[in-house]
Amino acid sequence: MTSNSFIDSKIDQEKKSSEAFSLLFKKGSLFISLLLVLIFFVVPVIRLLWMSFQVDGSFSFENYTNILTEQYTWTVLKNTVLTVLGSTMISVVLGVTMAWLVAYTDIRLKKWMQVFILLPFIIPSYIVTISWTQFVGDFEWLNVNLYSLTGIIFILGISHYPLVYLLTIGVLKKIPRELEWAVRTSGGGRFLTFFKVTIPLALPGIVGGGMIAFLSNLDNFGIPAFLGIPANITVLSTAIYQEVIGFGNNAFSRAATFSVLLAVFALLATAVQWFLLRKSKVTETTASDNSPRIQLKKSRPFVEILIWLFVLGVSVVPMLSMVKTSLVKTYGLPFNFENITLHNYNYLLYDYGKVMDALTNSLKLAGGTMLICLVVGTFIAYLRVRKPSFVSKFLEIVITIPYTLPGMVLALAMIFAWMQPIPGWNPGIYGSIWILLIAYVTRFMVLQVRGSSSAITQVSTDLEEAAHIFGANAWTKWRYILFPLILPGVLSGSILVLLTTLTELTISSLLWSTGAETIGVIIFNFEQAGYTTYSTAFSVITLMFMGILAAMVYGFIYGKGD
Repeated sequence: MTSNSFIDSKIDQEKKSSEAFSLLFKKGSLFISLLLVLIFFVVPVIRLLWMSFQVDGSFSFENYTNILTEQYTWTVLKNTVLTVLGSTMISVVLGVTMAWLVAYTDIRLKKWMQVFILLPFIIPSYIVTISWTQFVGDFEWLNVNLYSLTGIIFILGISHYPLVYLLTIGVLKKIPRELEWAVRTSGGGRFLTFFKVTIPLALPGIVGGGMIAFLSNLDNFGIPAFLGIPANITVLSTAIYQEVIGFGNNAFSRAATFSVLLAVFALLATAVQWFLLRKSKVTETTASDNSPRIQLKKSRPFVEILIWLFVLGVSVVPMLSMVKTSLVKTYGLPFNFENITLHNYNYLLYDYGKVMDALTNSLKLAGGTMLICLVVGTFIAYLRVRKPSFVSKFLEIVITIPYTLPGMVLALAMIFAWMQPIPGWNPGIYGSIWILLIAYVTRFMVLQVRGSSSAITQVSTDLEEAAHIFGANAWTKWRYILFPLILPGVLSGSILVLLTTLTELTISSLLWSTGAETIGVIIFNFEQAGYTTYSTAFSVITLMFMGILAAMVYGFIYGKGD
């Protein structure tokens, strides 16, 4: 008995010791996570705000008073408001129209149509811009000048209308058709039904998509830079860039002040979205209704032709013009057999070493960002879903902030945070490729957290409890139960992080350095220097590179699934 009691006592002690160690490990992990999040996500934003109040090393409102009294500032603000509002209107009209046609009518080949609708969003906006400038240049009789405020508004609008389409089509399919029938049987026509039932009930999707399009248009740097800088048209995102590269007196402080103004615009847009949706009530069915609600009958072929002309004209035709330009000896020469050459591609792939370096850098950065976000983002998502608390909620909110901030604002915040993290100490991160990795992880972590949270939510807690009852430790539970079940959802977030990071330009335009050039930076530099044939050729190479990479990733996923 004594021996058995001694053994039982030892077992109890070991069990308590194990539980204490487990609790200490969990609390330690949570504390470290909180500390890292504060360092990487909060400190940069605080230092950016602080820098906007710095003049010659002292606290002052002088930056704001000087900037807000300059005519240049009000011109920049006017340009920003016009471009963002105008492009958002285009995005909303096109997105809602296409969503309604695909969701409600009996047009054919909807799946293929949706692929082409999403192309302008999937392809980097600066490549879309290059393709459109080449397309318009090939048809001079169009008499369209894209290097203008109107051109910027148009390209921004067609680049982001897929966002409105994606958020609207799901809501439209869930509106009960019985409500629409009630209006029709009461004598109301299609237009009355559309404005009295469809639009009000689809408002959350329309406003959500419109606000995301608004923020994307506000955040976009590539389109205003490619089209606006040559035409001396400045918006807030390009104003920040020009202040930083200008190296004038108080350049960083002025850039920080413009960044705060840009962030205020983003916050105001979020407030407007909350105001519009605060009283909206969505009446939805439990499942999407994918069957057509409107039969076009004899007009169907005509409507289909119009839709296909639009989606192909917006998505494919400009790309073909870009490919054509990449194959001529010199920009402006007619496209005939005598002028066709592969020299541009040969130069980029074999003679100009920075191209391969940029491809390698972008692939390394995208891969590294994906892996870090995969591990850290999934861990935070697990805490948020399975261990809800004030701390986990705080982590989620803080991680979301860098993604809601315009990219140019975040890039400048990274410069202030890592130029001298501690006064007088420069760790050498700023000016190296490491600051790009930190910025990408900070920017896109929330995409992984959202994807992983969705996947974890779909796994029942009963499986984890059963594993715990049978003595499985944390590693065994993750390896054999959780990870296999959440893998598809987790990888969907990882792929989004990978492809978004691969062709990023806004953050990279301020943070790149010699030897740390990325795909977007090289294309931007070519276009700014006037090497149009090289910028178009590298854009084509980039699209092929993205296609091959996406095919490999999806092949891996489906191969695992089989």
